[in-house]
Amino acid sequence: MGSLNVKLVSSQKDLNQNTRNILQDLKALESMLEESWFNEAPIHIGAEQELCLVDPHCKPKPISLEVLDRIGSPGFTTELAKFNLEINLDPLEYTGNCFSTLAQCIGQKMNELYALGAEMDFDPVMTGILPTLRKTDMEESNLTPLPRYHALMKAISKMRGRKYELRIRGIDELNLKHDSALLEACNTSFQVHLQVAPKDFVQKYNIALAIAAPVLSIATNSPFLFGKRLWSETRIALFQQSVDTRVISEHLRDRSPRVTFGNHWVQDSIIELYREDIVRFRPMLMASANGDVTEEIEEGKTPDLRSLMTHNSTVYRWNRPCYGISPNGKPHLRIENRLLPSGPSIVDEVANAAFWLGLMEGAHQEYGDITKKMEFDDARSNFVAASFSGHDTDVAWLEGRKVNTMELIAKELLPLARQGLKNRKVNTEDIDYYLGIIASRNATRRTGAYWILQSFNKLSKEVLSDERSSTLTSAMIKNQKSGKPIHEWELAARQDSRQWSPTSLLIEEFMTRDVFSVEKDDIPELVANIMDWQRVRFVPVEDKKGHLCGLVTARRLIRYLVDKADNAKHIEKTVKDLMIEDPITIAPDKTVMEAMRLMKQHNAPCLPVVKNNALVGIISEGNFLNVTASLLNVLEEQHES
Repeated sequence: MGSLNVKLVSSQKDLNQNTRNILQDLKALESMLEESWFNEAPIHIGAEQELCLVDPHCKPKPISLEVLDRIGSPGFTTELAKFNLEINLDPLEYTGNCFSTLAQCIGQKMNELYALGAEMDFDPVMTGILPTLRKTDMEESNLTPLPRYHALMKAISKMRGRKYELRIRGIDELNLKHDSALLEACNTSFQVHLQVAPKDFVQKYNIALAIAAPVLSIATNSPFLFGKRLWSETRIALFQQSVDTRVISEHLRDRSPRVTFGNHWVQDSIIELYREDIVRFRPMLMASANGDVTEEIEEGKTPDLRSLMTHNSTVYRWNRPCYGISPNGKPHLRIENRLLPSGPSIVDEVANAAFWLGLMEGAHQEYGDITKKMEFDDARSNFVAASFSGHDTDVAWLEGRKVNTMELIAKELLPLARQGLKNRKVNTEDIDYYLGIIASRNATRRTGAYWILQSFNKLSKEVLSDERSSTLTSAMIKNQKSGKPIHEWELAARQDSRQWSPTSLLIEEFMTRDVFSVEKDDIPELVANIMDWQRVRFVPVEDKKGHLCGLVTARRLIRYLVDKADNAKHIEKTVKDLMIEDPITIAPDKTVMEAMRLMKQHNAPCLPVVKNNALVGIISEGNFLNVTASLLNVLEEQHES
């Protein structure tokens, strides 16, 4: 998430001073590039591991600050939400056994978390989007209480000026509004850094854009959000929409989203990207302090360019250009790959990193200036297609030829990655093992996204929706601890469920969402047919704005129809004459126990679920019967075991 020593740009004076500082930093960077200040060898790689914390029921557990208080080693830090953590891994020289060392470092950190989790009753999970996340987990109470995060949320909301809307369509469709950019916290990634010499930056950055689609297609691991099956890598769509600060206008005008793949190939240097970001995006945060970079340059000291880097941290390119200072005090340039999701396992993550890093080297050697062989619009559309479809995507490749990513990876990209790793003198054992994982995943078509969707479909026939997501997450944790790559995982099964407790269920986790409603002026015969066709006994009544205003029950409808049949002087009525006005309702963030008490207290056969006066679902005896049946199955299995 960048430096924590920042504050909100809250006045025109702040904005003007911050802009001056950013421009001054950019000028200093130009000067350092012209005078060849930069480290060019040895080349280093790095990584950041993001993860989720879950309770024994596999639901998000917002205890990151408590965990950080107890953890014994450096590298662990906060993320946007209190149920997320980040591990900053030490840079490694890009040669020898760097990948097995990276896997070992991640494993050591995860083992520390597993051990602490046994004491504090939590589990760490590596996944792109946690299957058990609920919309209620995205409330401000789960925002990590540090100034940077509060400032970032305020800045995004101020620029946006309206509620956040998600519209993502996949197998299912997600349409929702939310009042906070904390939706961004649904995403967890595995970010890989590659140090790049200034003379190679332009060509390598363009290579990163060109290979983004096939690299992502074989690594997808986030097909699921709030119970909906969406894109193979839903993180891509979710992140762009949750941090979109653009204002909708009546007139057609091109505005770049703050989360961006880019708009064109890079032509000159890293400066070009920073200039574009300064022009397109107003600063949201400013560094708490900024040194005199001109004076530092004159004295031969490497400046940290804090203002420029703070601005850079709030522009979310999927391949982010980065500036940093090496341990020897010299500056360096990096490309930060933000495409890759967290998980599904440590070895899968490292395999993804090896594939990308090998390609960055091998493709650069093979293709050189890729802009002469490929259109930028093809690279960008390939990226969107791979995000949506995942593995087995057709892309427009070099010279405009159409090719399937499976074939492209097997026949062209894996050999290029292998050659690239050999060029960096990476150990043969590391090359064979980690690229072998990519090859096996490609051959079996079993990506993380595939495993999640197939497990979801299998569990759909066996358990409730809430138990399904919990079981899926439990199976993830079990398989991650085994150390196996994803292509060797068995699909999640009912037996993977652990400590499922329906008493902790929230209404939104088991309510009926597909609700059939009518309006006040509709005829009762329509209600009768809805009840008959859809086999329901209650039909909510909504106004034109989607606000709940009543409820028609089967009992009231039968009375009306009997009276109509028996009474020759029967007066025709509408729904408003039959409905129960202002029925007892419940909010989606209440528990199943609260719902039971409410229904018992008011002798209510059902409860419409309402948030902000809008109908979002309904619960009835049928929902409780499903919960009871699932609980009895669990108890029976426990008894038999």
